[in-house]
Amino acid sequence: MAFGDLVKRHLIDTRPLGVVAYRRIWLGQAVSHIGVGVTVVAVGQQVFEITQSSLHVGLLGLANLIPLIVFGLWGGAVADAVDRRKLLIVGSLIAWAATLFILVQSLLGLDNVYLIFLAVAINSTGFAITGPTRGAIIPRILEPELVPAANALNSLVFSLGAVVGPMVGAVLLGHGGFAGAYAVDAVLFAGSLYAALRLPSLPPLGEVSRPGARAVAEGLKFVVRSPVLLMSFVVDIIAMVFAMPRALFPEMTAERFGGSLDALGWMTAAMAIGSVAGALFSGWVGRVRRQGVALSVVIAVWGLAVAAAGLSHELWLVVLFMAIGGVADVISSVWRQSILQLYAPDEMRGRLQGAFMVVVAGGPRLGELRAGATATAFGMTGAWVGGGLACAVTVLVVGLSVAGFRNYRAR
Repeated sequence: MAFGDLVKRHLIDTRPLGVVAYRRIWLGQAVSHIGVGVTVVAVGQQVFEITQSSLHVGLLGLANLIPLIVFGLWGGAVADAVDRRKLLIVGSLIAWAATLFILVQSLLGLDNVYLIFLAVAINSTGFAITGPTRGAIIPRILEPELVPAANALNSLVFSLGAVVGPMVGAVLLGHGGFAGAYAVDAVLFAGSLYAALRLPSLPPLGEVSRPGARAVAEGLKFVVRSPVLLMSFVVDIIAMVFAMPRALFPEMTAERFGGSLDALGWMTAAMAIGSVAGALFSGWVGRVRRQGVALSVVIAVWGLAVAAAGLSHELWLVVLFMAIGGVADVISSVWRQSILQLYAPDEMRGRLQGAFMVVVAGGPRLGELRAGATATAFGMTGAWVGGGLACAVTVLVVGLSVAGFRNYRAR
């Protein structure tokens, strides 16, 4: 095989960008995710400066998690019953309002950690609505064979934002303070809102279930009765709860790198750097058939990479190992999302995307809480390294012990 053909087989598939509606969503996310990355690094640093506590930084995860669970499941049920374009616009406006709120508290110099928690919770509510809605929209505007490629492209823009955003955030914190960082996020979010406004009408298809507890329960039952879907959720929870070290970044920066904001920016962006590389060369991912075994293995690689980063005292090594973890994470996310989107009928996609988003977005928040709490008990290094090792061992034991998941082959 010629070198050019080999590269083409492994480079990311860009065919979904030929669909105008998807291209707008993709470009809107590419812009707005930079702002999100700016705010992620700014919020964690502001809370740490106010409290000098990694536990409080970890509590940001709890402020994110509760709205994600409540409104993620409810938002997914609503997405199966209403025009998904309108719902995406509503959720986007809620998230934008939260960004403006956190900007105002910074401009007023309130330095109140509880107001920051409130702003984060409101933003999480908006995300809990837009996440499952956007995920349910993708199979409606693309042919089925393009869905895995679209998920890889989504991972790419998310990861690029997570690389560029924290770097920009570190610069803004040094020159414009917290208010400057939040203002940039507020401006860039307009890209995502514009994309939602330009979507065509997307009314529900098939049988419509009234949004509520019964509709949510139907979606959860569907997952529980599908061993492959259920285990794809379980292994992701193991990865994020056991091994996500993000709440420990400010403390490691202070202990090992003299409190350098540049070091904080690099650490925050490291995982996303690997995700960008993994997404760019994801052409082979769709050709893997034994995805149950493959998911278990790549998540174990993620845990070991995190543990290695926690043992490193050179910044470049921390960045390298977290980037390796990012490669593993983006590969697993493409498989999990594609399985879910193509397995579910359209009238269930919103609810299943809601459950998926609760796991994907809620897991890291629980991981932040776990990291902050265990750091208080066992120290930063113990919490970081121990979590990574526990992830690697647990995911291999659990993932490979369930026959249906172990033997699962993608259609």
